[in-house]
Amino acid sequence: MEQLFWACLAGGVMFAVVTVIFGDLISNAVDGVLDFLSVDQLRKIRPMVVVSAITAFGGAGLLLLHYTQLPAALDVALGAAAGIAVGALVYVVYVRPMENSENSTGFSIRELAGRIGEVLVPVPPKGYGEVMVKIGHSHTNQIAASFDGDTLEAGARVVIVEVREDTLFVSRLDKDTGLRDSQ
Repeated sequence: MEQLFWACLAGGVMFAVVTVIFGDLISNAVDGVLDFLSVDQLRKIRPMVVVSAITAFGGAGLLLLHYTQLPAALDVALGAAAGIAVGALVYVVYVRPMENSENSTGFSIRELAGRIGEVLVPVPPKGYGEVMVKIGHSHTNQIAASFDGDTLEAGARVVIVEVREDTLFVSRLDKDTGLRDSQ
């Protein structure tokens, strides 16, 4: 029994060390190679939870084996219960909240059409300037040109009319149009 507990504990610790040190390198090296293993039912099984449970099983089993006079079968059962409890705790405290917090800050420049922005670098009638646009809780600065051929001074509020060749074509947002910055 002791070898089983040591193997589980050592395997879990080695997995943690390898993933912390080499996680990104391994991920990039095998990118997409193991996608054939992706089965919908298995997607809910998280390696972090499984390895945490196995490591806790090994550690608890060793402690029970050395510090109690319980029979070996009971050491295994209590170690398994400890492993399941730790795995469940890791899932509830860490994995599930992280799944819910994953938000992408990525966006497509094509999505900016219709948004409201502010001129940072003046936009001449036939040239380029810079506009700041709010995306979610952050801002992005983009190259802009005047859609109407007007000069747009720094600080002017503009609406993005269209996007062509990675350039925002903007028009002044008149105060009397009643448009509000709802984005």
